Amino acid sequence: MTLTAVYCGGLLIIIGIVGYVYGLGIGHASLTALIPSAFGVVLAVLGIVGRLKEGMRKHLMHIAVLLALLGFLLPTGRMLSSYNTLTFSAAVIAQTAMALTCLVFVILSVRSFVEARRTRAQN
Repeated sequence: MTLTAVYCGGLLIIIGIVGYVYGLGIGHASLTALIPSAFGVVLAVLGIVGRLKEGMRKHLMHIAVLLALLGFLLPTGRMLSSYNTLTFSAAVIAQTAMALTCLVFVILSVRSFVEARRTRAQN
């Protein structure tokens, strides 16, 4: 799961950087475009530290899932709250990409946690 956290974190970093660079290109750059990158950095760091510190892995991965859940709920809530006025824009694409990336991480993590619990129960 730690490697998945690093990959999803990297993808979030790319989403944020691409969004910001696109904003620079059209003259409407905003630091809020880097929000996915901030989530990505934290997620990747949690994955890396989890790989290095075996004893902390379980706790760090639970924190990573909580962060990813927030990374899904926040942009999804924002888009749903403005559903009537939502326009197809780079910001909406970035928010959707962030939400989907985080949702995939949450689903994969929950599956991993369930499998780990089953394995422990069998031993």
